[in-house]
Amino acid sequence: MTDIPLIEMRNISKRFGGLQAVDDVSIDLYPGEVVGVLGHNGAGKSVLMKTLSGAIPPDSGDIRVNGETADIGNPRDAQGYGIETIYQTLALADNLDAPGNLFLGREILTRFGTLDADAMEAETRKVVHRLNPNFTNLKDPVRNMSGGQRQSVAIARAIYFNARILIMDEPTAALGPQETAMVAELIKQLKSEGIGIFLISHDIHDVFDLADRVTVLKNGRKVGTRKTSEVTKDQVLGMIILGKLPEEENENDVKGFH
Repeated sequence: MTDIPLIEMRNISKRFGGLQAVDDVSIDLYPGEVVGVLGHNGAGKSVLMKTLSGAIPPDSGDIRVNGETADIGNPRDAQGYGIETIYQTLALADNLDAPGNLFLGREILTRFGTLDADAMEAETRKVVHRLNPNFTNLKDPVRNMSGGQRQSVAIARAIYFNARILIMDEPTAALGPQETAMVAELIKQLKSEGIGIFLISHDIHDVFDLADRVTVLKNGRKVGTRKTSEVTKDQVLGMIILGKLPEEENENDVKGFH
């Protein structure tokens, strides 16, 4: 792990009317690291990540990318810094195949100005097989693909266009055990390539085995950050439910989780 984080978010706050959605939260991410962003619905985790993705401007705070102050006013700015978001809905065009989705809006053209379908298929095959060597049905409409294959297409689209920071929103939601295992392998592959990943979830079990660290939010505030190797799931559940750090919990707090 390098000394300079890929991402530093410092003292981020965001209010919607009378609701303080994010309150003075700081979080960072290093190359080849997965940081789980955990908390109940309404904890502020999605709003925090949307300030990083450019979807929502923060009221205060600053963001650094590779140690340099980043000016992120919209999603295109974020993409310029190598930040891509893979939403739970995946934002794929169901009627298009994998190459059609990968290059949607950024198509490769021939010198005559027509679509270069062969080049797009070849490029898609390279990047998808880098993630998932067993992926064979590239030319099927994505509506016919499994959940894990759809995740492969969405991730391939992000990394083909040089994403170094991925925000993954509930990537294993509604997937079965086999599909969840496939997504876990995709995440491990991305880690090995030095890509940093923020993994948003309200379910500790989705991310505990994948994340190097977890940051827990409750009611818009950061409860704390811990290495997953140094805490138990029960301790992190205490952070989520009680808003307490492990050293602040007592026996009666933890009993209720069993």
